[in-house]
Amino acid sequence: MPILEELIKTKPIQDPHQRAYLNIMYTGNWLFNRINNALKPFDLTEPQYNVLRILRGQNGDAMSLFEVQDRMIQKMSNVSRLIDKLLEKGWVARTECKDNRRKVDIRITDSGLGILDEVEPSLRAAFDMMDANLAAEEAATLATLLDTMRKDL
Repeated sequence: MPILEELIKTKPIQDPHQRAYLNIMYTGNWLFNRINNALKPFDLTEPQYNVLRILRGQNGDAMSLFEVQDRMIQKMSNVSRLIDKLLEKGWVARTECKDNRRKVDIRITDSGLGILDEVEPSLRAAFDMMDANLAAEEAATLATLLDTMRKDL
């Protein structure tokens, strides 16, 4: 596998923090593109997929728009528009909260659960390279290092 400097066509990066930063950014973008390419045939974007997974984790319970946004990987200011797209596709249902008419509850539909089941094999294939390139112990170490990097969030 080419090293970072070959990929971005630059001289060797001496500062280890700068190299780590650039490597994280490059790899994050690379993973994001792999995920988007796997989702594209299903007319699904990564943020939409993220919302569906969050809602699936509720086991049929509803969530507010704020709760969904708070748990998203990519914090979006326009989560209501994202939910509207999922509504159009029939993958989520929206209901007015009984206790607070300004609050909207969102649930995943059976169709939304079905699209997640359809998408999983394509995503698994997109992530197989991680299994092939990193041993489980290396993946655990990487996850721990990334958690450490974000500890002050």
